[in-house]
Amino acid sequence: MEAKKPKVYTEEFRQQAVALSEQLGSVMKAAHQLGISEANIYSWRKAGPSMSAAGKSSADEELKRLRKENADLKKINHVLKAAAAFFSQDHLK
Repeated sequence: MEAKKPKVYTEEFRQQAVALSEQLGSVMKAAHQLGISEANIYSWRKAGPSMSAAGKSSADEELKRLRKENADLKKINHVLKAAAAFFSQDHLK
């Protein structure tokens, strides 16, 4: 007989489960609605809302990458607008 593999829950799911338990005012009700153990929610509450160090640094890197990409796209958009204006004026002559 094979042993069951433990379920792995995402950080987002954990946060939502804790929020639901607080919203309902009952860990038992939240656990029942989500189909998970009350112990899971209690341990997630105890762990707190902070992300793990690896998750935080990964999120920081992603944010930095997205900000750089956004700045690059703004530059490209500016160049394209200038080119469109230039070429739209050219056909009027």
